[in-house]
Amino acid sequence: MTTVAVLGVGRVGSAVARTALRAGFDVRVAGSGPAEDIALIAEIVIPGAVAMTTADAVRDADIVIVAVPLHKHHSVDPAPLAGKVVIDAMNWWTPVDGESEEFEHDDTRTSEVVAQHFIGARLVKTLNHIGYHDLEEHGVDVGAPGRRALAVASDDEDAARLVATMIDRFGFDAVYAGPLRAGRAFGPGTHIFNSILTAGELEAALPAHEVAL
Repeated sequence: MTTVAVLGVGRVGSAVARTALRAGFDVRVAGSGPAEDIALIAEIVIPGAVAMTTADAVRDADIVIVAVPLHKHHSVDPAPLAGKVVIDAMNWWTPVDGESEEFEHDDTRTSEVVAQHFIGARLVKTLNHIGYHDLEEHGVDVGAPGRRALAVASDDEDAARLVATMIDRFGFDAVYAGPLRAGRAFGPGTHIFNSILTAGELEAALPAHEVAL
């Protein structure tokens, strides 16, 4: 696994892309339009990443990370992502995403809704419960005392294992939380969200965890 495509070049997407670059991945980034629209941003904010169209960025990517505002996920064409391992790193933020009957009273089920759009993608929920600053600053080597853990939820265990390998290279332990619906346990408003937990602490905090990857 060598190539990561990040869709979205805002604060979260840029932080994820920089973290992937430091971990030794080839990184491609894409926005909602032509590659030249974000080329300068990529050069300045994410040096080393290659700006592409979404279709080109995901074509040969091992993992695709969707990091756009959640209300814009419908603008991402699902066709090129079919069969791909796709990370949903999104959360519903009312100040950014606006009011929504769909999420206002249950904003922890977002991946299940996202999955309905990205039909055919091997969807994995993770990277949504760590701040973008923490993602860049808290990664440490394997075996380091107190190494922070991140939860991974997916209906596709092979996809979850692949993502866990990436998270390990990012500098974090990965804990399998169970199927995609288990992502509810680490969405906004939960104890896990933005908490600094070791693998053991995270496993204990997951109400329906199955195995640590």
